[in-house]
Order: sequence, then structure tokens, then C-alpha cells
Amino acid sequence: QVQLVESGGGLVQAGGSLRLSCAASGIIFSLNAMTWYRQALGKQRELVARISSGGSTNYAGSVKGRFTISRDNAKNTVYLQMNSLKPEDTAVYYCNTDYYYRDYWGQGTQVTVSS
Repeated sequence: QVQLVESGGGLVQAGGSLRLSCAASGIIFSLNAMTWYRQALGKQRELVARISSGGSTNYAGSVKGRFTISRDNAKNTVYLQMNSLKPEDTAVYYCNTDYYYRDYWGQGTQVTVSS
């Protein structure tokens, strides 16, 4: 079955960096677009960054220039490098993919940025 497992979250001071990873299994990873979402407490889930199967990327305006999404098809893993973190980046970050017209989500990883 399809599984997405995130890791790399934690507590960091404002201005710091974290790198999130999402390991995928049960899909033909190289053919799938992969997306990072986040959900802050009391807010709706929002798209953070997306990378296509060909490597094209899209970012939310709030993270553009600070976050970088990348993928390693040999490791079936997508990454989110987060630099210059701000307290408003605090959220649970989720990995997502659409496989055969069905949405799959990881369990999420908490990112907390202290001021």
C-alpha cells in the first residue's frame, strides 16, 4: 500500500533552518508530483511547495525565497529545506501525493519556530 513518512521536524529559533524529509513507498515515485502542505493550529491546511515528476517547482508566496523543495528519485524521497524560519511557519507539515486519482497523506511532522 501507499505510505508517506515524514521526518525532520522540531523546535528551532527564528532565523534557523530545518530540513524535512518524506519517504514514499507503494508508488512509482519518479512519476508522481509531490507536495508539502502545512496546517497551523486553528487554521486551514495550506500548500507550501510542490515538485512535479520532471522537477518543476511551485511555492506559496509566504515561503518563496526561503524554502526549497527537491526530490531524490533513487531514494523515493522528497525534501523541504526551510531557511530563515519565522514564528508564523509553526505548523504541522504534511507530505502529499495523488496516485491513481486518490490522495495520500503522511502522518505529519511538527515544526515549531520560537521568537
